Amino acid sequence: MSEHEKTDAKVEQAKGKAKETVGRAVGNESMTAEGRAEQAKGDAREAKEKVKDVFKD
Repeated sequence: MSEHEKTDAKVEQAKGKAKETVGRAVGNESMTAEGRAEQAKGDAREAKEKVKDVFKD
C-alpha cells in the first residue's frame, strides 16, 4: 500500500472517530452518523489499497 494512501485512510478514520465521539458527547445524531460514515470511507480506502497490494506481486 502506498504510504500516502495508507496515511490518508488512517487520517480519515481518525477524523471520523473524533466526529462520532463529539457527536455522541453533545447528543448530535447527525454528527455521530457523519463520523461513522467517514470511518467507513477510510476503511474502504484502506481495503482498496490492500487489494491493490495483493495483485501487485
